[in-house]
Amino acid sequence: MSLTPEQILRTCRRWAVVGVSAKPERDSHRVATFLKERGYEVFPVNPRLELWEGETAYPDLASIPGPVDVVDLFRRPEDVPAHVDEAIEKGARVIWMQLGITHPEAAARAERAGVSVIQDRCPVVETRRLWPDGDGPRF
Repeated sequence: MSLTPEQILRTCRRWAVVGVSAKPERDSHRVATFLKERGYEVFPVNPRLELWEGETAYPDLASIPGPVDVVDLFRRPEDVPAHVDEAIEKGARVIWMQLGITHPEAAARAERAGVSVIQDRCPVVETRRLWPDGDGPRF
C-alpha cells in the first residue's frame, strides 16, 4: 500500500535530499532548508559537496549512516533509475521525485520492491496545501 503525501510528511522523519545545492536560490536548497527547519533529519547528498549548511554532505545514499525514510530526488529523469536502485538497496520507505520529475519505469520498479513513490510533487507545496494555516508536522 502506497503512502500518501500527508502520511509521508507526518511519519517519515529522515530525508535524503539527492542533488542538494549549496546555492540558496536553488529549489533543492530551499526544500532541504524547509524540511530541516521543521525538524526533519536531512541528509544532503551531492558528491561535489563536503558540507551543506554545516551538515556533512554525502556522495551517495549508501554513505548515509543508518536508515533513510524518504529519498527526495532533485535529479534529471534520466538519472532517476540509478537513484531508485540505490534507494531500494538502502531500504528507503519512499522515493519522492520533485516537481517536473517523473520516471514511470523506475517508479514501477520501486513499487514492486514495496517502496512508495511520489512523482512530480514538492514536499513544501504539499505541506502548504495540506496545512494552509501553517500548522503541520514538526519534529
